[in-house]
Amino acid sequence: MKGVFISFEGIEGTGKSTQARLISEYLKGRGLSVTRTEEPGGTLISLKIRELLLSLDSRGMDPVTELLLYNASRVQLIHEVITPALERGDIVITDRFSDSTVAYQGYGRGIDLGLIDSLDRISTGGLRPDITILLDTDVETGLRRNRAVNKRDRLELEDISFHEKVRTGFLEIAEKEPEMVKLVNSADKIETINKKIADIILAFLDRRKN
Repeated sequence: MKGVFISFEGIEGTGKSTQARLISEYLKGRGLSVTRTEEPGGTLISLKIRELLLSLDSRGMDPVTELLLYNASRVQLIHEVITPALERGDIVITDRFSDSTVAYQGYGRGIDLGLIDSLDRISTGGLRPDITILLDTDVETGLRRNRAVNKRDRLELEDISFHEKVRTGFLEIAEKEPEMVKLVNSADKIETINKKIADIILAFLDRRKN
């Protein structure tokens, strides 16, 4: 049986990584086979690309270079991790996927969305998540959370207006694809958010059986 592909998306500081980990543990506890990964990363090659993308030494990186590197990392992740796991019938959970490229490089950097879509089709071969959990909070809250845990990378140093554009991008994606993208307020307690996400995913899995 073909697996299920779930992505977690959102601006900085929404708790994506925490929620992706918690829901993976929850689903495993229900006896389901789960593969959890992240972007950029998940493979040796992709991790090297991640280091280059997020390094403070890469502050002079051109937006198109950035776009191509994210897509290169995604190709490797799909080839090595996501496709094999889906073919095994796993539930694959990724912390970020193509929607992040649309939001960050499209809305944030201003790169043409048609170009981004064309590159995405090449990079993913048309692979899309079955369901996307979009965690949302205001930009200042998200950045403040990251500062509190000393998270500091190249994207963290962008100004508020950049992150506001990125958030707008995510919200517009959710508005265009309400069946696939499920918006969750990340201002609630971790446990409350996790319960909402679990309900969304379990409802999806139940519908998929029928």
